Amino acid sequence: MTNFFTHKFRKKSPIEIIGIIIFGALFITGLAILFGFVIMWLWNWLMPEIFGLTTLTYWQAVGLFILLRILIGGCGGSGSKKSNKKCDKDNKTDFSKWKHYDKFWKEEGDKYYTQYVDKKTNPNQDNPQKTDLE
Repeated sequence: MTNFFTHKFRKKSPIEIIGIIIFGALFITGLAILFGFVIMWLWNWLMPEIFGLTTLTYWQAVGLFILLRILIGGCGGSGSKKSNKKCDKDNKTDFSKWKHYDKFWKEEGDKYYTQYVDKKTNPNQDNPQKTDLE
């Protein structure tokens, strides 16, 4: 990551770098303010009418946004060194093998699916349709 920044800022003057940092900070602050107002507007428009809940103030909406981000943040780029191993694994999944999925399903999938359903619906019986899959 340091090589990326070194490469991107190699031909920039210190004033340009400071300008980029200040613009980035203002942009992020503006987005945070906008998210707070959008959440407050949507909540106050929908929740009292649908569920009979009270309205939110701006700071309650920001707090709700932060709480939801913590609870269901998922694999978003938080920028921290601690990373969720499951998320890292999911992001590096090789999707090139999926090009064979449709062809497999047309040729063999229905047969294996039928065997699977038979096995799940009749777990105590020996399945007469066993193949080399098991």
